[in-house]
Amino acid sequence: MNAFEAPVIEWGVLMPVLVVLAAGVVGVLIEAFVPDRARRTTQVVLTLAALVGSLASVVLLWDRVTTEGYAFVVDGTYLLTPFTLGIQTVVAVLALLGVLVIADRTRTGQDAFAPTAAAVPGTTYEDAAREAGLQQTEIYPLVLFATGGMLLFPATDNLIVLFIALEVLSLPLYVLCATARRRRLLSQEAAFKYFLLGSFASAIMLFGIALVYGFAGTVSIEGALFVLAHPESQVLELMPGLVIAGVLLITVGLLFKIGAAPFHTWTPDVYQGAPTPITGFMAACVKAAAIGALVRVIFTLAAGLDEPLRRDLEVGLWAVAILTMLIGTAAGVVQTDVKRMLAYSSIAHAGFLAVAFVGFSEVGSQAVLFYVLAYGLATLGGFAVVTLVREQDADGVVLGEATHLSQWAGLARRSPWLAAAFTLFLLSMAGIPLTAGFVAKFAVFSAAVAAGAWPLAVLGVLASAVAVFFYVRLIVLMVLTPRSEDAEDAGAADGGSAADGARSAEGEPSADGGAPATATLAAARSTLARASVVVVTSRGPATVAIVLCAVGVVLLGVVPQMALDWATQAATFRPLQP
Repeated sequence: MNAFEAPVIEWGVLMPVLVVLAAGVVGVLIEAFVPDRARRTTQVVLTLAALVGSLASVVLLWDRVTTEGYAFVVDGTYLLTPFTLGIQTVVAVLALLGVLVIADRTRTGQDAFAPTAAAVPGTTYEDAAREAGLQQTEIYPLVLFATGGMLLFPATDNLIVLFIALEVLSLPLYVLCATARRRRLLSQEAAFKYFLLGSFASAIMLFGIALVYGFAGTVSIEGALFVLAHPESQVLELMPGLVIAGVLLITVGLLFKIGAAPFHTWTPDVYQGAPTPITGFMAACVKAAAIGALVRVIFTLAAGLDEPLRRDLEVGLWAVAILTMLIGTAAGVVQTDVKRMLAYSSIAHAGFLAVAFVGFSEVGSQAVLFYVLAYGLATLGGFAVVTLVREQDADGVVLGEATHLSQWAGLARRSPWLAAAFTLFLLSMAGIPLTAGFVAKFAVFSAAVAAGAWPLAVLGVLASAVAVFFYVRLIVLMVLTPRSEDAEDAGAADGGSAADGARSAEGEPSADGGAPATATLAAARSTLARASVVVVTSRGPATVAIVLCAVGVVLLGVVPQMALDWATQAATFRPLQP
């Protein structure tokens, strides 16, 4: 019997992932050994340092990977291609910005997370934890573990490792979604839905991996590609349905993570219920990582499919892209909650990304790489703005985010710079020229035209035009619609019946002797809700994130050539050498 030979591992290639995961382990130890007063600061510094270290590792590997075409560990269990390294760059940058939003606190020292997430909402234990000023600093190691999974997700040739990376990034997110400081029941419901549907998606993906192993005898993507290219070596010609079924089931698991229809149903509820900083983190980073894994798996396997099977896969992607764009834009138009509107916007953008998949070419991977960076900056900045617009009760106590669209009326008069930044992010999501979103959409639609799928590109342009409505509607509310206080003052100056409405709200008869009406009561409550909106003062991190995202959106829209050249250099999604 031959002696076991330990594999030779080049640890330098693994550094982008190892730095983040090792920091997550250290973060767990910090929770056990560092005193309460220094724990939060230590966790924030460690998290930011780990992400900067991961980004630096990617930069150090860049020349080698783009020159040699690949770098791998243990026969491709960990495989870096230029496209994988590009996705890791995007994930690291967006995660760094996302942590700034997560670490932000208001002037009263409150963050977005419950003092003890394990407490049953509304109990005396939760109230005592809040009064004691407890902080949920376990958030930071969970974010690091999720980011490590995202960095690993597109960086493997092994389908089992792909599944492990999926679980490593998903499990912390299930917990993070349940940690909101306010609206606790909604947050826990969001986490439960995400966990339940995510478990189904993971099981479907695992079953697809089993089918691929069944016909190829390997869980290596490149190994499966070899079998597809040499059908005489297997019984492939006897079971083409097994091949396409395995690929489609793996695709389902990946499409779930990017929120593509018909696997999108978790997105609005989870985006609405999760803590807003976590929602932004998920919307930007998870989508980028999942898109990278989808390109790595689908584009590679498509290269080995014969023409009929390849055509079937293209038809499936056409259907997903059209359905996703249709649902995202149509449902987004009727939303009255800002977070749900941005959730359906995320679904629509998943459809726009899917447009670039048709053709399975490097032109598409280049467009996808630029798109996830542009979209990630805009969506992170948008959710960072949402964290600062809050409700306030009659006693002046700041509550949760003001997410109803009517509450955003007149925001430009309260905080013109914040409204300007949010307008910029919305215009970028809409694809207006001179923003990053315009260049990104032009790139993905051009990739579809280059692949001969011009009808899909036309549908994408039409869907983008429809989506402009719900972005512009919010901009009009912020800039052109007067605040509720201004409307009340105008009504009083004109001799209106504001006092009568107030008396009616208290159950007193109005000035004309009429009885109070339910409609009047509802109107008064609605007015009070709109009036109790305040823009909280950030302690700095969220403001820094908003500024950096805004600068990125402008630069990528006005002078995008450097980023496009970088995306072209990183477009290769397969090893250049066997």
